Amino acid sequence: MSLGNCDILIQGGGPVGLACASWILQRFPEAKLTLLDRNPVEDADLINADSRGIALSYGSKLLLDTIHAWPADCADIHRVHVSQAGLFGRALMTREELQQEALGHIIRYRDIHVALRQALRDIQSKSPNFNWQHITGNAPEPLPNAKCIVHAEGGLFKKQDWVESGRDYGQSALVGLVEVDRAEPHQAWERFTAEGPLAVLPSHYGINILNLVWCGSPGSSQQRLQLNGEDFLKALQTEFGNRIGRFLKIQDRRLYELGLNYRKKINQDHEVWIGNAAQTLHPVAGQGLNLGLRDAYLLAEKLANIFSGASNEQTAANIQNTLESYAKSRKADRATTIGLTDLMARVFTSNLAPVILARGFAFLALQWLPPMKTALARQMMFGRR
Repeated sequence: MSLGNCDILIQGGGPVGLACASWILQRFPEAKLTLLDRNPVEDADLINADSRGIALSYGSKLLLDTIHAWPADCADIHRVHVSQAGLFGRALMTREELQQEALGHIIRYRDIHVALRQALRDIQSKSPNFNWQHITGNAPEPLPNAKCIVHAEGGLFKKQDWVESGRDYGQSALVGLVEVDRAEPHQAWERFTAEGPLAVLPSHYGINILNLVWCGSPGSSQQRLQLNGEDFLKALQTEFGNRIGRFLKIQDRRLYELGLNYRKKINQDHEVWIGNAAQTLHPVAGQGLNLGLRDAYLLAEKLANIFSGASNEQTAANIQNTLESYAKSRKADRATTIGLTDLMARVFTSNLAPVILARGFAFLALQWLPPMKTALARQMMFGRR
């Protein structure tokens, strides 16, 4: 099938684009769908690629289970401890008080990417009109007779070819794997420092090997990147404290610039933007990919319905209304998630005395007002519905 002979064209073969294609074809196997993917046909190169830990919510697990795309290697989070470095106020969230199997999961980016590719291959065998097009260099311009174009190109902050609304937080995230001597299984730590959040999260490598996400100013983060292992661990110990014992080893350190970039309007005529192509978030609450998967799931539902239940003439006439309906259905979840993440990214890097005091009282409120804690946790796990 040629690129032009399709009803739905998805640009981007990352996790969100792959998931969207899978959910469309699962609902409507006959869909005339083309996926443009810059990644190679085989998975070998990806298996050794991006190893950073990505936070996926329990809600995302439920969605990915519908297409059998949950990776075998993951670390479950049963408890989250949130605190301020050197200041009062803390909160503890547990799976028991929320009556959930887990609060979230930490998975390597490459593992979720490969799992979704494998899931799509399984669905592809039952989808005669699906064209998985692997491209090199610049992508060809979408042909006009693609009835619906889904932009799922994604990308990291400052490496995207579009900028609309948002802010540069003046922060970088230093990520890596850190070994400690007495971690608790399934425990996640979120510690807010003078420069930004410092998260220590479970990994599937073992109880005492944890994912590290240390946010700070670009200058400080670059200096930490250049430190030898011993000096880096001393600085980390000073900033984090002794709650999980001594930090013994650091490996695979990398830096990512942090910011917010989002589109105010995610649809135009027969085009729609999802995932990081629609919004790129600060990692403070681990919501970026989770929001993108919810985008993909709901869009797939609407597109499968319209293309499976209408004639070509009806589809051409209704596609714009369908995308308008989709955009309206995503408005509350996008606004809440973007707003909450942006607020946390800014408030928890302020050193103004009134803000510091308010942060401490906010943690106390979370700890002692269960309905507030439950509402926040459910937003993180399932989004706004």
